[in-house]
Amino acid sequence: MFVDIAKIFIKAGKGGDGAVAFHREKYVAAGGPDGGDGGKGGNVVFQVDDNLATLLDFRMKRKYVAPNGDNGTGKRSSGKDGADIVIKVPRGTLIRDAETGELIHDMSGDEPFIAAKGGRGGWGNAHFATPTRQAPRFAKPGLPGQERMVLLELKLIADVGLIGFPNVGKSTLLSVISKARPKIANYHFTTLVPNLGVVYVGEGESFVAADIPGIIEGAAEGAGLGHDFLRHIERCRLLLHLVDVAGSEGRDPVEDLDAINRELQHYSPALAQRPQIVVANKTDILQQPENAQRLRARAQELGFAYYEISAAALLGVRELVFAVWEELKKLPPIAVYESTFVPQEVTDEDDPITITVKDGIYYVTGRQVERIFNSVNFDDYESRMYFERTLRKAGVFDLLEKEGIQEHDTVDVCGFEFEYVY
Repeated sequence: MFVDIAKIFIKAGKGGDGAVAFHREKYVAAGGPDGGDGGKGGNVVFQVDDNLATLLDFRMKRKYVAPNGDNGTGKRSSGKDGADIVIKVPRGTLIRDAETGELIHDMSGDEPFIAAKGGRGGWGNAHFATPTRQAPRFAKPGLPGQERMVLLELKLIADVGLIGFPNVGKSTLLSVISKARPKIANYHFTTLVPNLGVVYVGEGESFVAADIPGIIEGAAEGAGLGHDFLRHIERCRLLLHLVDVAGSEGRDPVEDLDAINRELQHYSPALAQRPQIVVANKTDILQQPENAQRLRARAQELGFAYYEISAAALLGVRELVFAVWEELKKLPPIAVYESTFVPQEVTDEDDPITITVKDGIYYVTGRQVERIFNSVNFDDYESRMYFERTLRKAGVFDLLEKEGIQEHDTVDVCGFEFEYVY
């Protein structure tokens, strides 16, 4: 089954929490804090695998979560980093943000790509020791990893795309110029999925050709299979436009040429401007030579090179392959799409502290407040003082006073209630 679109959820690991610990050793009095830092959360990494040709695996599994980092321990021992999770995809897969559709990365090269970064590990209490706070009983928690829903879109990487109406001989041509073995039969839509083949021209000289199925009139609006597979010719440097010059199915070859080019124009004006070679196929059964003459004239009028072949009888095929290779040497390399995605780093300004008053209770909420709260040991006096100073520095007290709070009023922070005192 050929699958070229998939939506998955990815989540990097959370950083491990810092440790609260104190040095204990015989004959060493007041060894001091030695809590280690938490480990970094694992990343979500995408890697190209040339053994894959479809996104079928992502129909079975849609959620990928990397391991969390381990918590720190005593003796200033840092926690172990979470292992990266590696997701293998076919070459040519585009990773898009599912919400905005923006391109995050084009998996066309061999370098792995980190799509979601793991959270940093929290600091152990050894970081908070000062001359006046020699025994801190608090540490920082690890930060959460990035997470997002992504859309995977496969766009095959090929130098040459074979286009044309069904049953004009695209699969036959691919089978005789490469070792690809697509299904070949005398009926429409025999080919249901794109097929790739490597065409060897000479020693150290080769190119990749793709047979794109099902493009018919109206394909750009969803008719036939072409709407599903037009995306797979967007990277092609050169288009081989096969036309049944014999008119074996009762169609006019010139009208066929114009119809397919209209579909390319409707789908993508840039694609319609791609270099193109018109290939008149089935010349071995041509009964009306004027068809070839008219098709040649129309191709020249459009500025396209023109060749006559019979893929089934191997007439003119080798000459066509050499012509394609010479044309490819003049063209730029296969396009790699540039990312348009700007990752949004979560900051305290993006999620400000808010004060809500309900039934006389002042509720303080916000990501920054939660991080401060999670780092505090409320059984320890110094830790509580650190909590109060940090909230004041973050502007919580000013916000409460703007809301009209009075002394001895109740303040709720992360589900815990405190009495407000000036």
